[in-house]
Amino acid sequence: MPSKKAVLKTYLTPEEYEKILESADRTGLSLSCFAKRVCLGLPVPSLEHQQARRELLKVNADLGRLGGLFKLCLSEKEGPLVLFHQEIRRVLREIETRQRELKAAVTRI
Repeated sequence: MPSKKAVLKTYLTPEEYEKILESADRTGLSLSCFAKRVCLGLPVPSLEHQQARRELLKVNADLGRLGGLFKLCLSEKEGPLVLFHQEIRRVLREIETRQRELKAAVTRI
């Protein structure tokens, strides 16, 4: 069944077409969706920003796991790790601070 959507045609040089196609590829959108968003003035996502956001979230998860290991060390009431409880608490506070900074960076991106 044919689509009832209107079609927009434009004439481009091969160089213009390649440039637009590359831009669409960088966003991860189809050429049609990219052209529609650009023409309507809608935001176009950046694939680089999405990748950066994912990397920051991975780092945040790693920090969370590291904090979990330190908390496990703090639960030890006896043994050699007891001597390091103060230092472990300081590192945990620093990890929490870095996690807050990462979350703020992710929201800015």
